[in-house]
Amino acid sequence: MIEEREVPVPRPGPGEVLVRVHAAGCNNTDLWTREGSYGAAEDPDVRTGWLGPLDFPRIQGADVAGRVVASGDGAAAGPIGTLVLVDPAEYDGPGPDARPADVLGSERNGGFAEYVVVPSTRAHSVDDSPLTDVELAALPIAYGTALGMLDRGAVSEGHTVLVTGASGGVGLAAVQLAHSRGARVVAVCSSDKGEAVRSAGADAVVDRRGGQVLADAAGAAPEGYDAVVDVIAGAVLGPGLSLLRTGGRWVVAGALGGWAVDIDVRKLYLANLSLVGSTMHTPRIFDHLVEIARRGEVRPVVAATFPLGKVREAQAQLAQRRHVGKLIVVP
Repeated sequence: MIEEREVPVPRPGPGEVLVRVHAAGCNNTDLWTREGSYGAAEDPDVRTGWLGPLDFPRIQGADVAGRVVASGDGAAAGPIGTLVLVDPAEYDGPGPDARPADVLGSERNGGFAEYVVVPSTRAHSVDDSPLTDVELAALPIAYGTALGMLDRGAVSEGHTVLVTGASGGVGLAAVQLAHSRGARVVAVCSSDKGEAVRSAGADAVVDRRGGQVLADAAGAAPEGYDAVVDVIAGAVLGPGLSLLRTGGRWVVAGALGGWAVDIDVRKLYLANLSLVGSTMHTPRIFDHLVEIARRGEVRPVVAATFPLGKVREAQAQLAQRRHVGKLIVVP
């Protein structure tokens, strides 16, 4: 259940800043957190959040762009008035490859509000970015996840990449980011979204409803793929390994098509293939994303914006999956 409430403006503590939210992106994580749909490694069917049990009520919204309006003692995010892109993760330790330990809008209150308190070290200045506030708010979760997948898949200029779920948040981000690296991108999506996905940077589109996704994907890249960026998994993953070139990499970060898969492991070791899991961004990946934002290397696709009082409607539209691009809440 989603409710709109008047609550006191939060106060930043030591090492924290108060951010006036200009825009906050919607993600599938918002839906799955409310539903407890993540499961756990020891019990995939248990109702839980991504990082464990959650407390409610909770202000959701992990993707935040806004301006610093106050700071606590020892805050390090720059002067009042700085435009910032917020890293939604707090990590389990120092270092560039630390793992998320809690996430804005999940384990702590997030950006579907007029103000949000965040650690000053997670508020990155983007004052010089050519992107709009709405475009900036599209970046953290979807583009951070996609960037991490491309990194783990070692995608670079001249590579051929297959992206599944290419009209969704992470998939479309992967299309844009892979294209910006100089890769040839083949995208899997429904035919009615194909033109929008092509406009985002796909060189070819495979209709996921055509009944022969694997055959069509093979036809689009007869020489094989250097990497597959997959958010679907399900029945396609096992037989789909044959799409990879020798030494290719299948990177998976979602299971919208089903989490239980059958794999002939001979396909892995006989062709030196890598099957790689990838989750949220790390500090190193988010720092890279901030640099991309500052330079405006990728302009996120925004499908629609909603006022703060319409979060329920935004999440309902998100659940229908009829749009291409990000849905953004603008307080």
